[in-house]
Amino acid sequence: MNCGIDEAGRGPVIGPLVICGLCAEVEKIIPLKVKDSKALSRNSREKLYPRIIELSNAYEIEILSPDEIDRLRKEYTLNDIEAMYFARIIDKLGENIYYVDAADVDEERFAETIRKNTHVQAKIISKHHADRDFPIVSAASIVAKVIRDREVEKLKEVYGDFGSGYPSDPRTIKFLKDYFKINGSFPPIVRRSWGTLKKINTSLDLFYDGEMDG
Repeated sequence: MNCGIDEAGRGPVIGPLVICGLCAEVEKIIPLKVKDSKALSRNSREKLYPRIIELSNAYEIEILSPDEIDRLRKEYTLNDIEAMYFARIIDKLGENIYYVDAADVDEERFAETIRKNTHVQAKIISKHHADRDFPIVSAASIVAKVIRDREVEKLKEVYGDFGSGYPSDPRTIKFLKDYFKINGSFPPIVRRSWGTLKKINTSLDLFYDGEMDG
């Protein structure tokens, strides 16, 4: 049995970071023709999601809210935070070998950071583009992305359409600017440690006392 771990929502300024660890017989996953979730349409991901869950032997999900991310960013880098939660999933799943999508430019350093945070002995294979090259990581990537998409839709039911939530999305930036102009603050669904908010504040020539990333 193989286990893979990946995340969805590392970069957005809005919404949660979702991490999925999933274990399955890879021979059962390969026929699904899974691939990196970013290379699939939302409709394709939604169709694959229940089939992946059905074929999995076990899976674990961690959802980090913007507040939790901001709290941790006071002490840790984003890479460290991911490694900590990857380790938490490894502890819960309790298997021996894990393929993980490396968040660090140094693949082995990321694996070592995960090891330092685990409480079990496990082999960790940390690779860039693991979500592309290892079907079990692709499957975890798809599950994480579907769950994040659903969480984002819940937020949109409350706050309206804010686009993808990524700083590169003009709809997201417009939403944040308009919200700040009307309310004098950013909504509670944002990651206040992201420099995006400071840039918006500067462009509007308004005061913002949130914590900024370095």
